[in-house]
Amino acid sequence: MADAAALLSGGRTRIAGCDEAGRGCLAGPVFAAAVILPEGFNHPLLNDSKQLTEAQRDELRPIIEREALAWAVTPVSAEEIDRINILNASIEGMKRSLDKLSLQPDLVLVDGNRFKPWRNTPAHTVVKGDATVQAIAAASVLAKTHRDEYMRKLAQDYPQYGWDRNMAYPTEEHRAAIRQYGVTPYHRKSFNLLGDREEVLF
Repeated sequence: MADAAALLSGGRTRIAGCDEAGRGCLAGPVFAAAVILPEGFNHPLLNDSKQLTEAQRDELRPIIEREALAWAVTPVSAEEIDRINILNASIEGMKRSLDKLSLQPDLVLVDGNRFKPWRNTPAHTVVKGDATVQAIAAASVLAKTHRDEYMRKLAQDYPQYGWDRNMAYPTEEHRAAIRQYGVTPYHRKSFNLLGDREEVLF
């Protein structure tokens, strides 16, 4: 991975990468992660989590958690998503993860094109950063694996929705289950749960 962080760092070395998982799901929290990798860290598998297999993500997770200088993962509930919208919930989750880091970063790089100021630390958004910045890719992997683990556990209480397979994304299986069984306390009531209306994307 050609690391775009070098172009943005300005000599800073404690770079926190941030990303989220589950933004487009119909149920469950969005999970956000922040990761500070050691200078020069590289792993041949590390990439945007969506480009990796489940086995590759599971292989990378303990390596990232062991080798990172600091890392944190934070869920933001469906209830809060409904209250403040998914974009604000994703940003809030990233900021909460940054707050949890055991080291203070001197630069924050965020996947995408939207963020809000955090403390007095310089921050940049990087479109497709999960494919070009090692620390963002690492955050992507942690957010995705922690969220998948959570949804598999939640699926034990709500097996009819197939969350252990679809992770609460808007699959036909998931929407058919909503039509048949209704919604759970974990569904995002502000979302287009049945796919029958135009949805506003924040």
